[in-house]
Amino acid sequence: MKFLDQCKIYIRSGHGGDGCVSFRREAYVEYGGPDGGDGGDGGDVWIEAVEGLNTLIDYRYKQHFRADRGGHGMGKNRTGARAEDAVLKVPVGTEILEDDKETVIADLDEVGKRVLLASGGSGGWGNARFKTATNQAPRRYNPGLPGEERWIWLRLKLIADVGLLGLPNAGKSTFLSVVSAAKPKIADYPFTTLVPNLGVVDLGPSTRFVIADIPGLIEGASEGAGLGHRFLAHVERCKVLLHLIDATQDNPDEAYLKIRGELEAYADHLADKPEIIALTKADSLLPEQLEEARQQLARVTDKKVEIISSVAKQNITPVLRQLAAYVYEEDVSMLDDDISEEGWTP
Repeated sequence: MKFLDQCKIYIRSGHGGDGCVSFRREAYVEYGGPDGGDGGDGGDVWIEAVEGLNTLIDYRYKQHFRADRGGHGMGKNRTGARAEDAVLKVPVGTEILEDDKETVIADLDEVGKRVLLASGGSGGWGNARFKTATNQAPRRYNPGLPGEERWIWLRLKLIADVGLLGLPNAGKSTFLSVVSAAKPKIADYPFTTLVPNLGVVDLGPSTRFVIADIPGLIEGASEGAGLGHRFLAHVERCKVLLHLIDATQDNPDEAYLKIRGELEAYADHLADKPEIIALTKADSLLPEQLEEARQQLARVTDKKVEIISSVAKQNITPVLRQLAAYVYEEDVSMLDDDISEEGWTP
């Protein structure tokens, strides 16, 4: 598995170094006194969102992360070295949750955002710290404080502008391969796509957005059926949804209602996102059959139903222009004027 969107890891910050008990011993120096140094602080554990990652697969094979312990104090009032921090690098869009998988610690939704997960222990005092007028030769020191340890969950929600929805075999992967340079697996059987795929749609110098193929949605996905319950979370960050429906099936209206029902059952705000509906595989049907499918959908939704063919590249650009309008929060007329169906090449 090359894609991993959630995992559980153990983290522990470094213990502080112990203080030192030492006395100055030097020629011609009588009553040198205590000179034990303090211990160094233990390393912290940080987590940071970085570019270039889109999966948590690195945390599949290593689940334990520990920062180093601080150096112990030494004689001649030398302080122990502070330990280096441990920095966990994760994709943008990663949520950090407590062990209960419900309490959100942080949401790393921007590149470079860093969060402190565990503070290192403080270094202990050496005996030089305890010298007083009445106790000029203390043999006391403090041990370093222990670091923090905890189990946490990492959950990735892909950052995409557009989410592709639809039942298995609705043509999502084919659409993604046509409008972007992505190379998803395409076959004539259900559940071909097992992990989300990302692609960048480039309509012009100033019109570019990221589209995500969300796989495995079937009836009951919000309750754990199929693969969709694992990937519905990736839809939450999308600005607009493109709902693809296979025009060759008998009841396209039922297919639409199934997916809408799963969105509403998973989270209310998903059902409120802007949505564009499109009948796919238009090249496989006659015009009157396509019109019948469109009328069936019109009975269950008041949205305009687009008819497209990814293989024949029919009506692709108008749909992409509508998506771009939602992404950029502009009217379609505000987009690049030089885009046309004939001039567009994937």
